[in-house]
Amino acid sequence: MKIYTKSGDKGETSLVAGVRVPKFADRVEAYGTCDEANSQIGLALSLLPQSDEWNELHAVFHIIQTKLFHVGAELATPEGKKVGWPIGEEDVTFLEEQIDQLDANLPPLTNFILPGGHPAAAAFHIARTVVRRAERKAVHVATQEQVNKAVVKYLNRLSDYLFVVARHVNKQVGAVEKTLHES
Repeated sequence: MKIYTKSGDKGETSLVAGVRVPKFADRVEAYGTCDEANSQIGLALSLLPQSDEWNELHAVFHIIQTKLFHVGAELATPEGKKVGWPIGEEDVTFLEEQIDQLDANLPPLTNFILPGGHPAAAAFHIARTVVRRAERKAVHVATQEQVNKAVVKYLNRLSDYLFVVARHVNKQVGAVEKTLHES
C-alpha cells in the first residue's frame, strides 16, 4: 500500500463508505482535530520521565488513544452509514473512573490553574485544549447531522481527564502548579 494516493489532490477526501467531501467539510474538521489531539497526547506521553512509575498511565492512554481513533471514525462516518467501533456510555464511564482515581490524590482546587509546570504536564494541557476544540467541532456537526451523543460526552470527559493528568504529573514530579494571580 502506497502512502500517497493522489485522491486528495483536488481538495476532496473520502469519509467512511467512500463519500467524497471537501477537505474543509465540518466532519473533516472534527475528525481531523481528534487526530491532532491524539498526536498531542502522544507528544505529552513522550515527555514523561523514563520510569516504571508511569506504566499504568501509559496503559490507560493506550486505551484512550485507541478510543480517540474510534471517535474520529464516528465523525468520519456519514449519517445513515454503520459505525465500525461506536463509542458508548461505558467509554465515558471509564474516563470518569480514571478522573476520580487521580483526582482523589490531588490537592483541592482553590483557584484557576495556569497551564505549565513540567513539560509533559504543559503538553497535556495543550492536548486538553485541542480536545476542547474537537468537542466544539463535533457539537457543530451535531447541529447539522446526527452524531452519537456519547462522542460529545467522551470528548468533554477526555478534556477533564487531561486536566487532571496534567495536575497529577506536576504533583508526581514536584513541579509547582501556578494559579491565577487575582488583582
